[in-house]
Amino acid sequence: MKHESPLKALKQEIYLSVKDYLVSGERFSLLKNDALGILETHPQPTPDTIHKYYKSEAYISHTDSKKGLLDFLYQTIKRYSLGKKVALIEQMHGSQGSILDIGAGTGEFLMTAAKRGWDIRGVEINIDARRLAKEKNILLYDSMAAVKEKQFDVVTLWHVLEHLHDLPGSITQITKFVKPGGTLVVAVPNYNSYDADYYGSFWAAYDVPRHLWHFSQVAMQKLFAPELSLKKIKPLIFDAFYVSLLSEKYATGKKFSLKAFWIGLRSNLKARRTTEYSSLIYVYHRPKKP
Repeated sequence: MKHESPLKALKQEIYLSVKDYLVSGERFSLLKNDALGILETHPQPTPDTIHKYYKSEAYISHTDSKKGLLDFLYQTIKRYSLGKKVALIEQMHGSQGSILDIGAGTGEFLMTAAKRGWDIRGVEINIDARRLAKEKNILLYDSMAAVKEKQFDVVTLWHVLEHLHDLPGSITQITKFVKPGGTLVVAVPNYNSYDADYYGSFWAAYDVPRHLWHFSQVAMQKLFAPELSLKKIKPLIFDAFYVSLLSEKYATGKKFSLKAFWIGLRSNLKARRTTEYSSLIYVYHRPKKP
């Protein structure tokens, strides 16, 4: 008997109407699943049609562009954050081993991990991003199904889970990639943050329809259970500033705004009390078999 996905089985209500500011100008609804604490973009492009929504030079995670202030800030913050991310993994997991980065983009994170002794593998479906990674001597699989190794010490998804079709099936596959005793690290935007509330439908991290799903802390505590246990939640402090800059651009047309830095700062300050940062890193552990 076929079991229906819990994402479809529970009642959903419209939470917000959001526009695609990057590519198409189309509007999408965010449907809220209160039981899971998740928002679903509706309608969702199919795997065969989603690619057209990524066709923009402004989609920075598939390029190494430093054109313009926002691109420069993104790449600067990214370089600083790469070492921090690897250090977090080493702190949580221990010694180096094998690592699989799903949604590897142009391979910068894997390149940093390799320099610190990790045995690296990566998945990236975008052909242009894979080409840029290849120029750095990093070869990436074009899908999770193509990964030949069965399990890894560490699996990472840096702002990728929100892009995956068939969320329940993807979570099952991701969980299988993690060795018993291994670590899963997932970073996603948080729609319960202050900057999300302030900017509403202009909040850049909704990024419809490229983001198919939008997560709360409640959702991230439930989605990988019971196979994985949640061990740590850490903020991505700089995301509040970058997302606010983009959000302000969508709301006012201004390419740079000091107000955006103020909103990003307020978001981080408020989150010190609420824990609802603009983006959060979730670190999970897969118990060893008895």
